[in-house]
Amino acid sequence: MFPKNAWYVACTPDEITDKPLGRKICGESLVLYRGPEGQATALEDFCPHRGAPLSLGKVENGKLTCGYHGLEMGCDGKTVSMPGQRVRGFPAIRAYPALERYGFIWVWPGDAALADEAKLHHLEWAENPAWAYGGGLFHINCDYRLMVDNLMDLSHETYVHASSIGQKEIDETPTKTVVNGDEVITSRHMENIEAPPFWRMALRGNGLADDVPVDRWQICRFTPPSHVMIEVGVAHAGHGGYDAPAEHKAASIVVDFITPETETSIWYFWGMARNFKPDDAELTTTIRAGQHTIFSEDLQMLELQQRNLLAHPERKLLMLNIDSGGVQSRKVIERLLAAEAPQVTA
Repeated sequence: MFPKNAWYVACTPDEITDKPLGRKICGESLVLYRGPEGQATALEDFCPHRGAPLSLGKVENGKLTCGYHGLEMGCDGKTVSMPGQRVRGFPAIRAYPALERYGFIWVWPGDAALADEAKLHHLEWAENPAWAYGGGLFHINCDYRLMVDNLMDLSHETYVHASSIGQKEIDETPTKTVVNGDEVITSRHMENIEAPPFWRMALRGNGLADDVPVDRWQICRFTPPSHVMIEVGVAHAGHGGYDAPAEHKAASIVVDFITPETETSIWYFWGMARNFKPDDAELTTTIRAGQHTIFSEDLQMLELQQRNLLAHPERKLLMLNIDSGGVQSRKVIERLLAAEAPQVTA
């Protein structure tokens, strides 16, 4: 139910600094660690000796050692040594393509022969010093597609996030959805409105007045396998909205990497990249704290929604015009799944 021939965020670099990390991705149990050259490495979390999780072992000088009987594994999945034993003939375990880029460690859980670094889309904000980024990680018990739906339809902000980013104008302003190949874009532009609390804080953080009318925008971009980047911001009204000069606005990109764990659970890597006051560490901390509160509200809603859906699998859900972004994103996912499905011949 999830495309596997794609790059998914597996973890952040700080999660594998001194010991192996066990993480399930797309139903695959992986162990992540740094090899002898410091390279990010992902193996099947299964010791070929007695089946113990390698993630319960240790890493010394880039060598992964099983915590059960001391079997040492190579980065290619082949056994290297074991105290007092001959293990070179053991069958190799699976090694997964992994790479470190843009401040994350990515893995390819599908066919290793198809792994291509060029298929990881470019993230300008992660390499440009004019941008600052702060984020975090949530584990959420829901189908990854429910999170895609959530992020591609921001009308829920009026209700779920009423005290931070929600406002009635979101409901009152229609969206526009377009599909460009595998990319789905849903946009909403609001004019001459009051900035909600989170955005008043962002305006102040950029040295701008927070008590004047603003133009606000939300541009949600879904790209496979399950990534959503959302251009958001406010500008003092009358200066061009989304296209306003930098000195009149506070604009950011909400970063959402959704990595399926199982059919009903995800690793949700969230954050915000901004191109104003990039050196202001205190502002980064304030924004991260605000986002943490906002996404915590989503967590409860999504987990209880999933519980309801599991309890009533026979019920058909309603589709409205606000669902267009999520519907089109699911169509892209379905197309990718069909392409990966084994071909049945007569």
